[in-house]
Amino acid sequence: MMNDPLSAALSNINNAEKVGKAQCTAKPVSKIIKKVLDIMRDNRYLGSYELVNDNKGGIAVINLIGAINKCQAIKPRYSVQLQTFEKFEKRYLPAKDFGIILISTSKGIMTHQEAKKEKIGGKLIAYIY
Repeated sequence: MMNDPLSAALSNINNAEKVGKAQCTAKPVSKIIKKVLDIMRDNRYLGSYELVNDNKGGIAVINLIGAINKCQAIKPRYSVQLQTFEKFEKRYLPAKDFGIILISTSKGIMTHQEAKKEKIGGKLIAYIY
């Protein structure tokens, strides 16, 4: 039994990027993992991905483009307010305006820049740069 599928999916992506592979797989796939992959694709960290139904939770076949230096889940899932974004940006990102932190908010999963524009906080999920 897997304790954290999101963490496993991000480590699969990170390890495949380090080795230089063109594709990797992540399983099982949940709604959260799909949303994280969508955000990573929209921010040009990943290419396209395809969901395959195997009647055991699903598999995501992800096309990598070599744009990720590191991606990792944040544990424990810290609560973050609008005033404390900068503290976590300094902790998880290597430089200002370089990379994204994914946050689960009441309006869905979004990047830390979108959460700042919407002026809402939430729980930290992962970081990518």
